[in-house]
Order: sequence, then C-alpha cells, then structure tokens
Amino acid sequence: MPVYEYKCSKCSSTFEIMQKISDSPLSVCGSCGGELKKLITGTSFVLKGSGWYVSDYPSSERKKALDAEKPSVAPGENKAGTAAEKKTGTKKEAVNA
Repeated sequence: MPVYEYKCSKCSSTFEIMQKISDSPLSVCGSCGGELKKLITGTSFVLKGSGWYVSDYPSSERKKALDAEKPSVAPGENKAGTAAEKKTGTKKEAVNA
C-alpha cells in the first residue's frame, strides 16, 4: 500500500498515512480540524521475490543464458590491444598542398 503525506493548513503539522490507491484523500486534520492538503513527495517501493538483487543466485538456465551473452576473448588477447591494432594503419593522413 502506498504511503501518502499530508499537511494541515491550520496547524502546519505534517504526517504520513498508509492508504489504498482507491481510498479517498483525507480532508480534515485529526488534531485541530483544519483543512489537509496532500503533499507530493518522493516515492519508495520494495521489490519482492527472487531475481531482483545481484546477490540472488540465478537458475541454471539463467546462468547458461548469461554465459552465452558474454563475448568470447581468446586467452592472451586484450580487447583494447585488438582495437588499437585495427585502428593503426587504416587512417589516411591529409596532405596539405
């Protein structure tokens, strides 16, 4: 259930209350009877279940899929070195006439 924050226009007290989305907003302050305004605040939520955290253990099928997505690099090869080798010699220099 979402948590909503309200502020009383009469006594300036603020409070949070847990309400269903379908519940109508509060309109009267319980302390002084003043008018309440719903505030816009940052939301928070909790992800429940498996698969949401890095520390979760993936299933064997998920491990296979993750391994298949990894690029294959031969031992001793360096991606940066390979890219640098491809770049050298292919760039033509302009000659000023």
